[in-house]
Amino acid sequence: MAAKKKKDKDTGDGRKIIAQHKKARHDYLIIDTYECGVVLTGTEVKSLRQGRASLVDGFVQIDGHEAWLHNVHIPEYAQGTWTNHAARRKRKLLLHRVEIDKLESKSQETGHTIVPLALYFKGGRAKVEIALAKGKKEYDKRQTLREKQDRREAERAMSAVRRRQRA
Repeated sequence: MAAKKKKDKDTGDGRKIIAQHKKARHDYLIIDTYECGVVLTGTEVKSLRQGRASLVDGFVQIDGHEAWLHNVHIPEYAQGTWTNHAARRKRKLLLHRVEIDKLESKSQETGHTIVPLALYFKGGRAKVEIALAKGKKEYDKRQTLREKQDRREAERAMSAVRRRQRA
């Protein structure tokens, strides 16, 4: 029997990642993360199954006790007809009332925002990982990069010492 080819990145927990917003972890201090469902149309799901999406300009807004995902780009489905969707429409997020209330109160504090971190399929359903985040200042970003670089250098030095000991 032939092995099945993997198109999407499959993590160990049954997630098939479609898109990630890697720069969000650089630009923001992540306070808390939530997994939520997304209300999508049929052509959006088909487009996502092809692995096409971008979270770069995306953000979440709480409006009337409902969470809405704005500016996430899901391109039109190539084989879609007149039923195709708008690429940057706002999409409703499916969260529990308690989570929405918590996010709403926290996001109204100065400097806090809600950003999407990842878009993925889990158990055949499209999910979005969102995060309550606080914007970093420029010097915080530089400090984070410096710490990351120092950690890498220390690991390289340790592995070089281990290699010399084995030889």
